[in-house]
Amino acid sequence: MLSLDALGPEWDCPLGSKDLEEEEVPGSGGSGLPPPSCFPGSWRHDVGLDCKGSPEGAEARAWTVHYYSLLQSCLQQAGLPETQDRSQVPRTGCPGAEATLCVLGSPSTFLSVLLEGGVQSPGNMLLCLSPAWLTKVPAPGQPGESTLLVSKAVSFHSGGLTFLDDFVPPRRATYFLAGLGLGPGPGREAAELARDLTCPTGASAELARLLEDRLLTRRLLAQQGDVAVPATLAFTYKPPALLRGGDASPGLRLVELNGKEGQEALVKEEVGTFLHSEALGDALQVAVKLSGWRWRGRQALRLYPRAELGPVVDTVLALLEKLEEEESVLVEAVCPPARLPFPGSPSPGPELALRICAVVCRTQGDRPLLSKVHLVDSDPNHFASQLVQTFIHFNVTEHQRDEENARVLAELVRARGLQLDGCFSYWDDCLVLTALLCQELGLPSNPPSAMHLAKQKSRTQLHLLSRHGPPWPAPSLYAVPCCPLESEADVDRAARQVPLPGVMKLEFGAGAVGVRLVEDASQCHEHFSRISRDLQVEADHPGIGLGWGNAMLLMEFIEGTEHDVDLVLFGGQLLAAFVSDNGPTRLPGFTETAACMPTGLAPEQEAQLVQAAFRCCLGCGLLDGVFNVELKLTGAGPRLIEINPRMGGFYLRDWILELYGVDLLLAAAMVACGLRPALPARPRARGHLVGVMCLVSQHLQALRSTASRETLKALHDQGVLRLNLLEEALVPGEYEEPYCSVACAGPSLAEARLRLLGLCQGLGIDGPHYPVAYFLSHFK
Repeated sequence: MLSLDALGPEWDCPLGSKDLEEEEVPGSGGSGLPPPSCFPGSWRHDVGLDCKGSPEGAEARAWTVHYYSLLQSCLQQAGLPETQDRSQVPRTGCPGAEATLCVLGSPSTFLSVLLEGGVQSPGNMLLCLSPAWLTKVPAPGQPGESTLLVSKAVSFHSGGLTFLDDFVPPRRATYFLAGLGLGPGPGREAAELARDLTCPTGASAELARLLEDRLLTRRLLAQQGDVAVPATLAFTYKPPALLRGGDASPGLRLVELNGKEGQEALVKEEVGTFLHSEALGDALQVAVKLSGWRWRGRQALRLYPRAELGPVVDTVLALLEKLEEEESVLVEAVCPPARLPFPGSPSPGPELALRICAVVCRTQGDRPLLSKVHLVDSDPNHFASQLVQTFIHFNVTEHQRDEENARVLAELVRARGLQLDGCFSYWDDCLVLTALLCQELGLPSNPPSAMHLAKQKSRTQLHLLSRHGPPWPAPSLYAVPCCPLESEADVDRAARQVPLPGVMKLEFGAGAVGVRLVEDASQCHEHFSRISRDLQVEADHPGIGLGWGNAMLLMEFIEGTEHDVDLVLFGGQLLAAFVSDNGPTRLPGFTETAACMPTGLAPEQEAQLVQAAFRCCLGCGLLDGVFNVELKLTGAGPRLIEINPRMGGFYLRDWILELYGVDLLLAAAMVACGLRPALPARPRARGHLVGVMCLVSQHLQALRSTASRETLKALHDQGVLRLNLLEEALVPGEYEEPYCSVACAGPSLAEARLRLLGLCQGLGIDGPHYPVAYFLSHFK
């Protein structure tokens, strides 16, 4: 915050670090009690601030009441409701599964962080007003480290709602941020709680000693950062190593003291020289204050005219008596207040220097914690190899050897000394390999058997057909009859067992490549022969699963509307579901033509699809992760097309992020690391998106002219449309995947649909051979 008011006599007093935060000022008597509360506003005081099993003494209790009153005053001034006390009914939850971000400190200091945390992770951002609300216990299997448990806290939720909660059993902190204050009292307890924890921490006593020493900060900035700092004269008592010696800094004079008494002559000489020096420039006033991490934001500040030598000397001598080792008394220039420029006015002066303190997340041992990515890929020149901490070049295309490859990869990881927290993939072919690698390394994952079951389409359906419950609704309700095909002989048998017309597809396929409607046995034989001839190995069509072989299946054709359900599961619990609608395909092919999100279905139909997708995943043993389930909604309810045991492809991640603010990739990474993603229980879309697919075989002329990549990108940048490029080259082929997705947004489904239709007509995407109006006709 910048003040436009000149400094006046009212500043000549002890100052707190925040307007409302009136903590004890050193030298005020040392009673250890907070100042008398005089916070503006009114609120209930008969709230349960006691923590069962951890009684507080009178002094600690006074601080807890003080901080609670400070919180209520801050909330009221921000126009937010009073904290509701629900401590009489303890919260239970799932111990160890929640993300628990715990803050111990002054509410006014951390209020903005707490409120934002309540928006992003409702109920998981906790404020502890007393160290007694926390317990430190030894961490099992980790000698010398401890786990932090939260028994009581103020929880923050969306809309600024706050609740005073008890937790039975206590919640395990997954992140801890403490406000470290003066030596004795809450500050010291907070520093001790933050030491040697298994969870990341945002501060430590050692770090605070560096960051909160104003003199040390100025010395480093002036010497290494070439940053202008206020002209300063510092009397340092037994300074730390970082302040000893070194080159002189412009405008910064350090006087080292070995004692605090008998310094009158030295102080008078140094102060006199400083007040008459050119380093002060045009400054009319000087400030005298203490420096050191103990005095962070709580020092007694005194202002004096530059000409008053005597009062400045007397104040310096008085403050010297309060110093401990590695602390200082500062005499510094008072910079004039900022003058903001107005239109047409000259640039204001003087230049300003800002002190910026950034505290990163830190691990036990006081090391910065960063998210380091480990990438494994077959391409040694993969573009992402330069974007990650560690890249391992390894051939992952031979999926018949996944078990052997998982063991080799695990040895490579161990040989490099990598300590992994999780491993996941969003590439269909590598899902089973990923599960096997996680099993080798002891990382969180679904069982490899579950991933293999979901990966092979006929096994998925046949397995679910046998699951009649309980629990109910049973997965067998949603499965579709099918028959695996490995040879020509299997085709005749399948044509007799599966009602025709049917759908033939690759067992391990992706992108609807090679999927076709077949009317009779002759068409079944014809299509089986064509696929067996054209699509044999990975090189024939990379990325569609041929590394697993080219076996096929025949399944019953289901009439109905097609939908995608993207799920986030954690520990077998459904955390979030996002339903989208697909337009009719161009039979006999099944390449996607159009889609809209959110679904236009009635709420009860949407709920049926979500329940069907959820039950099918559980039926296959998929309990943790982000999954894409393709279904059809028939007159008899939902029917399963297939399960993709990874997040949805094409545009789905981007659309969900745009409409709901949920990043499926981040959620998948968190689940892979054993962390429960904080997601809205009932997400509401911020609008509607309707899109169509462009195919090289149908739109080659337009994609080279009116709808060129450059044109589409320009319209995307202008916000006219939303573009997702899916292929690099304009190469037509019999077995093709969509080249790109073009979508329009709107406040309603109808408006988004009309905008897209008009755009497609103007760009040449719509036409008799590709009737966009028909593809969008389902979206009502």
